[in-house]
Formats: sequence, structure tokens, C-alpha cells
Amino acid sequence: MNFMPWISIAILIYTGYLLIKRSQTHITLLLSGLAMLFLAISFGVTNFLPKGVKPSGFVVFDIFDLLRSIGTKQVSGIGFLIMAAGGFAAYMDTIGAAKALVDFCIKPLRRLSQPYLILVLGYLIGTALVIVIPSLAMLLLVALFPILVGVGVSPAAAAAVIGTTACIGFAPAAGTANLAAKTAGVEPVIYLVHYQLPVALCVIASVAIAHYFVQKYYDKKNDDIYSQTQTIEAPEESRAPKWYAIFPILPVILMIIFSKLVYAKIQLNTVSALLLVWVLVVLIELIRFRDAKKVFKEAMQFFKKMGAMFASIVALIICAEFFAAGLKATGVVALLIQSANGLGLGMGGMTTVLTVIVGAVTFLTGSGVGAFSSFAALAPDVAASFGGDPAAIVSPMQIASGIFRAMSPVAGVVIAVAGAVGISPMALVRRTTVPMIVAFVVTMIANWLFFIV
Repeated sequence: MNFMPWISIAILIYTGYLLIKRSQTHITLLLSGLAMLFLAISFGVTNFLPKGVKPSGFVVFDIFDLLRSIGTKQVSGIGFLIMAAGGFAAYMDTIGAAKALVDFCIKPLRRLSQPYLILVLGYLIGTALVIVIPSLAMLLLVALFPILVGVGVSPAAAAAVIGTTACIGFAPAAGTANLAAKTAGVEPVIYLVHYQLPVALCVIASVAIAHYFVQKYYDKKNDDIYSQTQTIEAPEESRAPKWYAIFPILPVILMIIFSKLVYAKIQLNTVSALLLVWVLVVLIELIRFRDAKKVFKEAMQFFKKMGAMFASIVALIICAEFFAAGLKATGVVALLIQSANGLGLGMGGMTTVLTVIVGAVTFLTGSGVGAFSSFAALAPDVAASFGGDPAAIVSPMQIASGIFRAMSPVAGVVIAVAGAVGISPMALVRRTTVPMIVAFVVTMIANWLFFIV
């Protein structure tokens, strides 16, 4: 009997334990992958290098050649896209364009008078804005929160809605969505339109309905405990003109127009679209302010955020792919596929298993990026074994990483939003759990109906 996969599973379980104990995610995954690769070598496995990478002649050196090739591939490919998207979002926030877009979308809500209808519409608008502004929660706290509270919704209910707006990270802005698109072998905008939106529209509608009833129920109970030291300031007017609201969504518009979806003769790459609009806005800012020193300093936020995105997300993806390589080399992936075949799970069942694993790790660690990137690399092999579409596996995994984060009391977004309104993370989670469970169930059903049947 080959004990190698079972020893690797023990390493996997211990890795999960370390992550739950808040061990540094990047290094934990890196060292776990290293341990599994050395385990594979001890059992005589030497063919773990990707295609195109020649063996060095010494198998230990090959481990680090593997890490180098993964890093090179990520930084020059999906990693650069994630960094560019993060840099663009940071620049839009710096110049006030993101705030202008949020104000433009949120202001019409002030004309309504039905508290829970406004709450539902606020969720729908916030979720739509996530397509272009992934880090939306804190911006909505100053733009949407006062409106909801002003019409009679409790602060806790408003916080629950705001904390769940980013439960689906959309391409091309979100790092996990871009990684999912790359893993599935499609362009981010195609992944958004063909794979995310059909499922997301079902999920968003169901969550909006769930929020209406759940938040109304807890508001009637009126047993939330608030801290008197936490307040939300009234929103300030954006320093940018109202027409700046077009800039955050302009890359998405251009990518849809110049793609196979609309005008196939011209193809506009995601990074190229982001860079094009960034340069355009810098030139407009120069004309507007006629102060090169000020404009160039703000433009540098693009590159500064790119560096921060490498440290926080791209480096994590590199370590996670190295970890996944260890799982493959030690036969864990093959064991999973064999077990699925033996149990008659099929592609739908295997998709559910992987999605539940990602969701559970996300809930326990609070990190959707870490959980998803750790297992995303397994999707193509699993799909190939069943003759299916990798996107049908990777899409629900990616969505689940956002859903379970929104109901994890240790997730950064939950802690931040709860603290901002003066309630405990557990108090917030009790209001987000039911809508997010509904979201997960609908995700699995919709994905099965659209892409697996």
C-alpha cells in the first residue's frame, strides 16, 4: 500500500490547523508544500516539474526551480493583472472617482421612504459596484450607512448588508476572480459575463430577499448591544466632479466592447484597459489642476498599490500554487479523484466537495484569498478526469470563498464593519449567516444547472 498520499493528507490537516491558529498564511503554505515535495522525493517521485522546465540534474534543486517557475509565471501573468487592478482601484480612490461613482449610485435612495426596501436596494447597488470597486465596504460605510440608519434601519442591519456586498468578487477587479479566470483558461471579461453573472444574478436576488426578512426579524427583536464609542461620520462630498464617476467603470466598458462579446476584430487586454484609462485620467487631472507635482504624486498610488498587492495577494497565490504542487506530487489529487469515482460522485459531487473545503477553510481562517488560491490549481486536473469544464469547478469555489468570508467572525471585513458601527463580530455574523447560507445553496444549484447538467 502506498502511504505517501495519507502522509500528505496528515500534512494538509496540520497546515489547516496552523492556519486556524492564525499562523502566517504565505509561509505556512510554502513550507507545507516544501514538506510534501520532499516527501514525494523520498518515495521516488521526480517528475513534478511543469512542462517546459528542464530538470537541473539534482532533484532538490528541481524543487526550487518549481518555485521559481511558478513565481515567474504568476508575476508575468495573472499576478501582474491583479497588481494592476489593485493599483487602478487605489488611484480611483485617491482622486475621488470611486467616491463619485458611489455617490452617483447611492443618492437616488434618499428619495425613497420604505426602510427595508432601501436596505435591499442598497445591497443590490453595493453588489453591482463591487464589479469595479472590490474594496467597497468602508466606502459604503460613509456613503450608504447614514441613509439606511436615517430611514429607520438599525445600524446592525445596515452593517450586515454592507458586509455582504462583496460576497461575490467579480472579474476583472477582484484578485480571486482573475485567478479563477486564469485557472479556467478564459479571459476575465469572458469569465465575468459567461460564468459569473448567470450564477451571480440568482445569488444576488436570493440574498437580497433573505436580507429583507432576516434584518427585519432581528430589528424587531431589538437586542443588539452597541458600543457608545464608535460612530460613523456623515459622508463628505467627493472632491472630484460628478462626471468622474465614469472612470472606475470605463475599463470594464472598453473590455466588453472590444472583446468576442461585441467587436471581435479588436481585442483589448484587461491590463491594457486599466493602463489606458489610468493614463487618460492622469492627463485629465493635469489639465484640470495644472499642477504636475500634485498630479504625479497621486498617480504614483497606482505603483505603490501594485507593490502592496504583490505582498498581500500575488505572493500568496505563488505560495498556494507551490502548496498545490505538493498535493499533486504526493498523489492526494489522484486519491481524491479515485475516491470520487469510487463513490460515484461524478463532476458535480467533486465540485461540491472542493467548494465545501474552500468554504470551510475560509470560515475558519477568515481568508477567502488564501483558501481559494490553495485549492484552485486542482480544478483543471479534476475537470480533465471527468471530461468537464474547469470553470464549472473553479467558479463555485471562488464564489464560496467570498460567501463564507462574510459569515466568518475572524474575517477582516467582518471585524472592520462591526467595529465601525460599534457591535461585536459575532453580532454581525448572526445577521449575515442566513443570507450567506442561502447564497451558498443557490450558488451550487445554479452552477449545477447552468454548467454541469
